[in-house]
Amino acid sequence: MKFPVAPIEAMTPVRVGVFDSGVGGLSVLRELRRQLPGAALHYVADAGHAPYGERSDEHVVTRSRRVVSHLMEGGAQVIVIACNTATAVASHLLREAWPETPFIGVEPGIKPALLATLNGRIGVMATRATLGSEKFQRLAAALVTREALHLRACDGLAAAIEHGLLDNPEMLTLVETHCAALREQGVDTVVLGCTHYTFVRQHIQAAMGAAVHIVDTAEAVARHAADTTVRKTRPDVADTPGHSTLLTLQTTGDAARFQRFAHAWLGLETAVRRVVI
Repeated sequence: MKFPVAPIEAMTPVRVGVFDSGVGGLSVLRELRRQLPGAALHYVADAGHAPYGERSDEHVVTRSRRVVSHLMEGGAQVIVIACNTATAVASHLLREAWPETPFIGVEPGIKPALLATLNGRIGVMATRATLGSEKFQRLAAALVTREALHLRACDGLAAAIEHGLLDNPEMLTLVETHCAALREQGVDTVVLGCTHYTFVRQHIQAAMGAAVHIVDTAEAVARHAADTTVRKTRPDVADTPGHSTLLTLQTTGDAARFQRFAHAWLGLETAVRRVVI
């Protein structure tokens, strides 16, 4: 007996919303494109209201809510908070506001740092807001003693990276200032606790020395997002071979600067549109 065959409908790719206070989350976006080649990715850089790490908790929560609302209006089914500060300060409130939506955040990679360290001294480079957040304090207290962690609030570093002058003398001086404080503590492992810092990783490595292990969680975050996306949607949609043409890049700041950044560092030719959120 033959059964009628239903017509094949065009598969709609899963939509993943990604946001950061600026360009830092592009490091996560790069990994998402690699691990979810069939997904439609919508990235918002809230550069017009950055840096989150040097602003009040109220500011971070308000901006995070507005950006997520914008992504949801665009059809996002999964939200990746590609910002350590927004994750630390606002993620629990975002999950309460959108309980049916999976949220994947980023947090400093203390767990992998514990596996990597040989002398038990771990440095954490992050924004002041991240290090001072209750979420980070709970994470740190649950995993290691205070004596094992050496925290460095890298004031000004995310903002300098946002301007894109990564190899100028001022940037090198700023990196050296923050790394010198960790060298004095004798750390053998450094956690990058801000997605922006990925883009000056080579300078941090040079300043800390070749023997120091650098922990960057962008790949792990993207893998978690990919796993979550596949679980919440049809795998055949999420894993379609070949990069999806549905890549949306938006910023609340300077679109031309963001465009140059995306092209130079990620090879993305997608036009960037400025939005008011």
